[in-house]
Amino acid sequence: INEQVTLKVGGMTCAMCVKTIEGALAKLDGVSSATVNLGAEKASVSYNPKMVTVADMKEAVENAGYRYLGVSGEDTEDVETASREQDLKAKRSRFLVGFAVGIPLMVLGHFLKGAAFPFPLEYLMLVVSTPVFLYIGSPIFGAAFRAIRNRTLNMDVMYSMGIGVAYISSVMGTFEVVLTGEFMFYDTAVLLATFLSLGRFLETKAKGKTSEAIRTLVGLRPKTALVAVGNEEKKIPIEDVQVGDLVVVKPGERIPVDGDVAGGESFVDESMMSGEPIPVLKKVGEKVVGGTLNQNGVIRFRAAKVGRDTVLSQIIHLVEEAQGSRPPIQRIADRVVSFFIPAVLAIAVLSFVGWYLLAGNTLLFALTNVIAVLVVACPCALGLATPTAVTVGIGRGAELGILVRNGEALEVSEKLTTVLFDKTGTLTQGKPDVTDVVSLDIEEDELLRLAASVEKNSPHPLAEAVVKKARMKGIGLAECDGFSTFGGKGVTAKVEGNEVCVGSRSLMEEKGIQSREEIEGKISGFERDGKTVALVSVNRVLRGIIAIADTLKESAARAIQELGGMNLKIVMVTGDNARTAGAIAGQVGIETVRAEVLPQDKANEVKKLQEEGQVVAFVGDGINDAPALARADVGIAIGSGTDVAIESGEIVLVRDDLIDAVAAIQLSRKVMARIKQNLFWAFAYNTALIPLAAGALYPLWSITFRPELAGLAMALSSVTVVTLSLFLKKYIPPVKRERRESL
Repeated sequence: INEQVTLKVGGMTCAMCVKTIEGALAKLDGVSSATVNLGAEKASVSYNPKMVTVADMKEAVENAGYRYLGVSGEDTEDVETASREQDLKAKRSRFLVGFAVGIPLMVLGHFLKGAAFPFPLEYLMLVVSTPVFLYIGSPIFGAAFRAIRNRTLNMDVMYSMGIGVAYISSVMGTFEVVLTGEFMFYDTAVLLATFLSLGRFLETKAKGKTSEAIRTLVGLRPKTALVAVGNEEKKIPIEDVQVGDLVVVKPGERIPVDGDVAGGESFVDESMMSGEPIPVLKKVGEKVVGGTLNQNGVIRFRAAKVGRDTVLSQIIHLVEEAQGSRPPIQRIADRVVSFFIPAVLAIAVLSFVGWYLLAGNTLLFALTNVIAVLVVACPCALGLATPTAVTVGIGRGAELGILVRNGEALEVSEKLTTVLFDKTGTLTQGKPDVTDVVSLDIEEDELLRLAASVEKNSPHPLAEAVVKKARMKGIGLAECDGFSTFGGKGVTAKVEGNEVCVGSRSLMEEKGIQSREEIEGKISGFERDGKTVALVSVNRVLRGIIAIADTLKESAARAIQELGGMNLKIVMVTGDNARTAGAIAGQVGIETVRAEVLPQDKANEVKKLQEEGQVVAFVGDGINDAPALARADVGIAIGSGTDVAIESGEIVLVRDDLIDAVAAIQLSRKVMARIKQNLFWAFAYNTALIPLAAGALYPLWSITFRPELAGLAMALSSVTVVTLSLFLKKYIPPVKRERRESL
């Protein structure tokens, strides 16, 4: 059985680095797949633990020339932070030294070239530039060497060729070996290496912010917990808390693990889980979630979930897994990058041949263009365009209480045409109550007793409503025999020798139980009011009806209105009869209703719409809707707030609020728009600047592109893409923003 692990990897610079690491990990026996996220600097690996270990993966990563920073989910945040700070410090030192030396060299080489010096100027430039060039360029050449050793062409190889040509031709010009003294690129070589160091410094700093949501979530986990043992309170490490421990939380402290309040009451800030800023009052018997903030009172609770089972740990795991995924749109960049570097090398060669051999221009001019082409052609922006946006967008979703399981769900959500809603527990509260009992030739309480005695064996919400009503009236329930359930239609059993059947009109028809004229009007009236009617027969004779109402969620009508405004077709699918379903649909503004659909047939309704060419989302509670959630192009599962591990949905809403379903689609559209924007700028940058660097504008307007400017443009391209992705950190879906403003 395969297991999943997420490795933290440092030292990646471009899309080819991603391919190198994925290739190195995929070669290991037992690794079935490896996906690397350049923006989050993580590798998600599916592997067979009997054949390969994490230690083997660590060795593969390091042999490929990259830094292994540990396993995500373990206590490696400090190691990762220290490594990033050390890397940033080194890059900062290099670009500061580079500018301090490169700019004076440029002044010497371009503005004081004819000035009288007591010694040859080129020798001074050689002596000054060489140690600085080696200091700044050594990481670039080292990375290029490792790439070639792994039979990979990456950006470091390209850049090494560019700055290497600039430096070597300068040395050859200094000593007039083949080249003349006019070939002075010392300042160019130093400044190119400096611009790369500056660009990677800014990029590393920005990339560090893309996974800030995860680090924030990890930071919410307290290190210790106060546990009551007898009459004493003892502070213990969070890892030592056991299920059943009585945990004490004081005002201003974070709740360490999940549990049920056993004493006291307090307002708790659950915004880290739901994205909603309003604190929730927690009283005895209510659930609390680890990582949330206790505000004003002392509460004691029994630990129910600890370690990896807590909601916070589940959220962190889901987000990390999703951030490591790759939406289909990423394949565009992957295909381009695979042939990008060979194509650029070909352009550089053609540029040299065209200007020097065919156009008869100077060797200096041709060589300058070659250097500019090699330096400006950076696939880094292409490689960063999608993963940075996915990483930030999914992290932002987690902060808003919207858990996106994979990048593909984001892309499909943007293309949705139809949204199907389950009724019970999704559009309605899922906590129905009995409103009316109508009996025929039998006492009302007796009818309720017989029905509840059968329904107590069913987990259906409507059955629970009948049982609850009987108990509220103090009616004792009898034992039953031969209990049978008819999926979505009703139940039967023998109670004290009587055959009792409770269910829908269709079940009664199947059983051959005749309706009674005196009750038909009442059934129709209840159904027009949006109530569900359960018919009760005793010994195959209809003895009465029980009307049950399930109130709509406050946010239902608003959510439907918002989705309609997004040009989405809304459909309600339910097992209820057409009249009741139509009444509920009318209250929330849904025009298309599929009624009397059994739970197992909801997936077929999704399939029918897909066969019509619709891209379908199904919104359900994740319990009896699992087949439909799995069948839909995007399954949106509504969580309970304390159980986020709903396997059937691609998107899980932590809060039981339909507004979040709208927000999830709005977030998906925003992230995909940002990815497309990033890809546009990445493609536009390369499309415009590579021909410019090759000298395309020189014949018409004598415009050339200096290698130094090419280096600066290359550095800014990646920084631009990452910065655009980081804007998603502050994104609030319009439907959430409007709600906050109204509070």
